[in-house]
Amino acid sequence: MADTRKLGELAKLVRYYILRMTTTAGSGHPTSSLSATDIMVTLFFNKLRFDLKEPENPSNDRVIFSKGHASPLLYALWAAAGVLSEKDLETYRQFGSPLEGHPTLRFKYVEVATGSLGQGLSIGLGMALAMRFSVLGSQSSTLGGEPIRLSSRPKPSGSDSNELSDSQTRFESSLQTRFGDQPTKNKPGLKEPYKPGLENRTDRQRTDNWLPKVYVLMGDSETSEGSVWEAIQLASYYKVGNLVGIVDVNRLGQSGETMIGWDTETYKKRVESFGWQAQVVDGHDIGELAKVFDSLPKDATCPQIVIAKTIKGKGVSFLEDKEGWHGKALSGEDFVKAVLELGEVDKSVRGEIKKPVARGPALISSKFKVQSSKLEVGTPSAAATPRKAHDTSGIYTTRGILPYKFGDLVPTRRAYGEALVRIGEVNPQIVALDAEVKNSTFSELFKEKFPERFFEMFIAEQNMVGVALGLWRRGKVPFVSTFASFLTRAFDQIRMSAYSDANIKFVGSHSGVSIGEDGPSQMGLEDLAMFRAVFGSVVFSPSDAVSCAKLVEVAAETSGLFYIRTARGATPVIYDSKEVFKIGGSKLVRFSKNDKLTIVSCGVALAEVLKATEELKREKINVRVIDAYSIKPIDEKALCEAANETNKTIITVEDHYFEGGLGDAVLAVFANFAKVSIYKLAVSKMPMSGKSEELLNYEGISAAAVVDKVREVEKFSQGKVK
Repeated sequence: MADTRKLGELAKLVRYYILRMTTTAGSGHPTSSLSATDIMVTLFFNKLRFDLKEPENPSNDRVIFSKGHASPLLYALWAAAGVLSEKDLETYRQFGSPLEGHPTLRFKYVEVATGSLGQGLSIGLGMALAMRFSVLGSQSSTLGGEPIRLSSRPKPSGSDSNELSDSQTRFESSLQTRFGDQPTKNKPGLKEPYKPGLENRTDRQRTDNWLPKVYVLMGDSETSEGSVWEAIQLASYYKVGNLVGIVDVNRLGQSGETMIGWDTETYKKRVESFGWQAQVVDGHDIGELAKVFDSLPKDATCPQIVIAKTIKGKGVSFLEDKEGWHGKALSGEDFVKAVLELGEVDKSVRGEIKKPVARGPALISSKFKVQSSKLEVGTPSAAATPRKAHDTSGIYTTRGILPYKFGDLVPTRRAYGEALVRIGEVNPQIVALDAEVKNSTFSELFKEKFPERFFEMFIAEQNMVGVALGLWRRGKVPFVSTFASFLTRAFDQIRMSAYSDANIKFVGSHSGVSIGEDGPSQMGLEDLAMFRAVFGSVVFSPSDAVSCAKLVEVAAETSGLFYIRTARGATPVIYDSKEVFKIGGSKLVRFSKNDKLTIVSCGVALAEVLKATEELKREKINVRVIDAYSIKPIDEKALCEAANETNKTIITVEDHYFEGGLGDAVLAVFANFAKVSIYKLAVSKMPMSGKSEELLNYEGISAAAVVDKVREVEKFSQGKVK
C-alpha cells in the first residue's frame, strides 16, 4: 500500500526544488512542472523499478519526459531520490551544466533528448518493442493469446487456434535454433547466462515475470501532433503491453487553452478507439494515482494510458490555472510568496526507487555505453566523430564474395537490401524498419530472411524515426528505409535523434529526377542538404552495387547517424569487390597526367559523367573524375590534390537541387581558395514526369550536358588559369 503521507511530503519537496531552480536560473517552465508533480512523484517512489547504481540494468523500467520543458520536474525528482544535491540544482540551465533547459544525455538518467513535442511516445514504443524482442527473441511470439502479426492484413476470423499453435511452434523452433539445448549457456546478446528452466515455461510466462515497462509523460498540448497518433495506432497494432502513456491534462498550452481543455473523457474515447486501455484520474490525488499505477497489468496485451486531470501551476495560488505564466520563472519576491504557500518543506526527506525484482536476459548489448556516474560536462564534439559501434558482433568484410561483376546493371537499392541480409546474418542486433515501401527499397529481402527483426512502420515516417531511436537506446542497430523524399517529413525527429547520440542508419531510395515517370512528388532532391545539416551525420551517395554494399557495411560497424542515398534505376558496376570504401573517402575513377579539369560526382550522375568522358576522350580532352561517395565528411585532401593538378578547375555534377548537395560540399572545401574555379551542374528546373534520360537532359545533368559544360569551361579558361 502506498505511503500517501510520505509521497505528499516528497511532492512538496519536489515543488520547492522546481521553484528554486527556475528562480535561480531566471528561466524555465515551473508551471508545466508543477502540474505533473504529483503524478510523477507517485510513479517514481511507488511504482517505478529502477537500479540507481546501474542505470543500464536491462530490468529497469524506463521513463521518458516527452514534455521536455518540464525538465525542472525531472531533475527535482532525481534530487528527491538522492541522486542530485540542492547545490547541483542551482546549476540548472547554466553553461556546462548537464542539467539543461530541456533534457539531454549529458545527464546520465535521461533516456533520450526531448523538447520538440510529440516525439516521446514513438521513442517509448521503440524501447518497449526492443525490450520485448530481446526477451522473447521473436515478434511472432504470442502475448495475451493472439499472435503478433507482421502482415498489414487483418487476421481472418476463425483462425485463432491454428495460427496460435503455428506461432508457438515457430517461436520454439527459432529459440531452439538460435540458443540450442543448453539453458545455462551464454547466448547471443545476453549479459548473464539464461536461468535454468526458463525454456520450460510458456512465452507469456517468460514475458510477464520480468519484462520492464516504459512510461512516457506527455503534455496535453502535444497530443495535437500527428506523430503521437501514429505511435498510438502502431503500439496497438503490435500489442505492446509494456508501454504506458501518461497525459498531463492541465488545460493550458503556451499561449492559450488546448483544443479540448479538461475534457478527459474525450481523450479517453479517442485513445480507446485505437485499442488502448485508458484510465482517467485526478492528477493531484496521490492515493488515486497510486491505485491507478498499481492496477496496470503485468500481463497486458495492449498498451496502457493514464489520463490525469491537473492544474497548471498547482501548489501556488497565483500560478494555478493562470495564463501568461508558461515558460516564466518567478521573481525573488514571488518565490518567497510561493514557498510560504507550500508550507513547511522537509528538505531531509528522500524517496526510494525500488530496484527491479529480478534481472532477466539482457535487453541491451553487454558493450552498450554506460555514461559516467558523475555530474560532469560532456564533450559536445564527440557525437560529430564516427566511431566503431558498441557491438558489431562479428561484422565482416564481403571481399571477394559480392555477386556483382563489372558492367552488371544493378540498382543500388537492391544492393542495399542484399547487403543488409548479409550483415544481419552475423549481427543479431541489426533490425530493419520500413514505411510500407519495402518492395521498392528492397528491405523486404531482410524481412524474408529475418521476419522477427523486421518492423513494418506503415506510412508514418515520423513515428518510424522515433521508434528507431527507441530501438537504438535499448541496444539495437536500426536501418530505416523509405523513399528519400518521404524522409523529409520526419526531419524534426531525425535532427532530434542526433542529440540522443543516435546510432541509426537511414536509407533513402528513389532519389533524384532519374526515377522518371513518377514525377516530382516522389523525387528525393533535398535529402543531401537535409542530412548534411544534421549534427554529426555521415552522408553517403554510392554510385554502384559494390560501393553501396561496402558502405552499408561501414555504416553497420560504425556508431553514428548515417544516411545512404540509393537510386531506383540500375547503374553499371564499376568497382571490384576488393575495393575498400571508408568514411571521408573518395575514388579516383578516371585520371591522367594531362587532365584539363576535375569532375566531381556521385550516385546516378557519376554514370553520366563516365559516359561523357568517352566522348571527351574522342575530342582529346582529358578530364579527371572523382567519385565523392562520402559527401559528409568529404575527401578534402583528394579534392585539393585534384584541383592543384588540373588547373584549379572543378565541375560538380549531381542529381539533386543546387542548394546544399555535393556542389555546396565541394564549395565549402575551397571557400578560402580564391583561385579555384568551381562550376556546378545540378537540378535547376521544376521536375516533371518523363523518362530518366529525358529528365537528365532537361535538367542539364546528362552525359551530353557534361560534355557541353566541359567544352565551355575549357574555352573560357584557356590561358586564364595558372
